[in-house]
Amino acid sequence: MPPSIPASDFAELAPAAALPPPVLRHRSALRTVLSLPSGRLGASLTVVTLTTALLAPLLATRDPLALAATPLLPPTFAHPMGTDAIGRDLLSGVVHGARTSLFVAGSVTLLAFVCGALVGMTAGWRGGLLDDALMRITELFQVVPRFFLVVVAVALFGPGIDRIVLTLGLTSWPVLARVIRGEVLAMRELDFVVAARASGATGTRILWRELLPNVMPSAAVLLGLLFSQVILVEASLGFLGLGDPNAVSWGLLAGQAQGFLRVAWWLAVFPGLAIAAAVLGINLLADAWAGVLAGAVTDAGSS
Repeated sequence: MPPSIPASDFAELAPAAALPPPVLRHRSALRTVLSLPSGRLGASLTVVTLTTALLAPLLATRDPLALAATPLLPPTFAHPMGTDAIGRDLLSGVVHGARTSLFVAGSVTLLAFVCGALVGMTAGWRGGLLDDALMRITELFQVVPRFFLVVVAVALFGPGIDRIVLTLGLTSWPVLARVIRGEVLAMRELDFVVAARASGATGTRILWRELLPNVMPSAAVLLGLLFSQVILVEASLGFLGLGDPNAVSWGLLAGQAQGFLRVAWWLAVFPGLAIAAAVLGINLLADAWAGVLAGAVTDAGSS
């Protein structure tokens, strides 16, 4: 841990404590992101996807697992996305499937963030042998093939959302941990951290009250990319029949369309468009945010 600052030097450090942390202010960065065409498009697609998941019972009142009409019915006014091979309403399936897909992606992202933040911040702050040990463990998890590990877990323990979330979440944190560690190493000797130590703040308080808010903008880029990757992985598992059979998801709907591509195009097109819109929205937001952090764009208010 960095050495403590003598109390006699506190007066010299007091002005530094009042300085804002060396990071883009969140509101200003958000305005800059939304000033970009890619940022606005990404935000719009993301808001639509999240709204669809949150308001699924209101947007699609039919039970996605209940028989609703004639099997393989093309899109009509009564069934805008048609019906599947046994007569279930596809619109209800796509709308309610958003909940499953986003729940899996959100849970995996949250679990990966907790693991990555704990490992990265501890390694960056303490340094030394503990840093070396944690980084070697991180590299070990980084080479684990996540998709095939999930396939093995499903084969051994059976399909289930909880198994998918745990397997993906516990293997998706290494890159995030390395980025957070690098940010902590770069910030731990800056003025606002030194001033916090001089004021008597403990290491834990400095980590979670001073450093964590400042590493979050960089971590948010990776979290957004991870979120979209998990949507694709979950869809791939459902497409292969390895998802939870009791939960409607976009991947499950796309997988059920395999045998009807020539006679019922809508079975694959609408779940595929939902997956593409969700992933594109998150990726555009993450790219725009990364551009703001890298200084590749200017604040819209300054132009």
